[in-house]
Amino acid sequence: MRRLPPLTAIEAFVQVARLGSIKAAAEELALSSPALSRRVQSLERFIGKPLFERRHQALRLNEDGERLLAGIAPALDAMTDAVEAMTSGSELLRLRLGILPLFATQRLMPRLPDLKRKHPELHLDVDTGGHGVARLGDGLDAAIVIARDVDPGLYARRLDRNRVHVIGAKALVEGADPVTRPEQLSKLTALVHRDMPETFTAWRAAAGFPELEPLAIDHFDSGTLMLEAAAQGLGVAFMLESHFEAAQDPRLVQLFDLTVESQYSYWFVCRPRALAQRPVRMFHDWLIETIGAEAV
Repeated sequence: MRRLPPLTAIEAFVQVARLGSIKAAAEELALSSPALSRRVQSLERFIGKPLFERRHQALRLNEDGERLLAGIAPALDAMTDAVEAMTSGSELLRLRLGILPLFATQRLMPRLPDLKRKHPELHLDVDTGGHGVARLGDGLDAAIVIARDVDPGLYARRLDRNRVHVIGAKALVEGADPVTRPEQLSKLTALVHRDMPETFTAWRAAAGFPELEPLAIDHFDSGTLMLEAAAQGLGVAFMLESHFEAAQDPRLVQLFDLTVESQYSYWFVCRPRALAQRPVRMFHDWLIETIGAEAV
């Protein structure tokens, strides 16, 4: 048998290639950054050539790295499928689903009893760890993500179209100096989700205030915490209309009577080959039937 590099080195290479960062990959594998770097370097020594272009804190695959990833990714997927088949009971179907916590709380969890009634043999491993697209085939079978668009190499179905709401504490529209004009945002902190970084700038442009600057912009990786921060008066949240409606929080109000279309949507995504797997297809078909989606 021909000698192969350590599987841990290959795993490290794939994670860095998909996430584009030593730090992010190290967190995913529960390693220190130096330890993960050593694993990647050991693979490069084994192959005898560099696999990445190193730019400050980010790494980008070079031509050799792209070729290697394209060659080993299908094999890793096959290994994952084989292990999953051996560890799952013959009557038990399991789906590893990456999902954002707010979508899970507001839109998925209330509908899961229906899924369980229709497909009692299907079980979900729910992962809210982030980097859903990057981890497809490597820890996740499918993901529900929020994005402007999706890599055309993936299978994707848009789950909604939305508008951006400016959401704030009810106290902001009460009292002697209520917030009724967008110009007043210059004295308030804007709350923006890390997965929707352009929400505020797109909103102010569409609303006709391209030069408007808030007091500050605070970033969150949790929509649930954003809503709570807004309710506590820590700032105003730039979120989707569906987030506001589903929250049903009497402490929150929509600020300004402005309609601004969102550049971001929720998507169901997976690798094309994953649709051949029964758990993925079963969940996909139920989700589309239940929530509704547009083909992309």
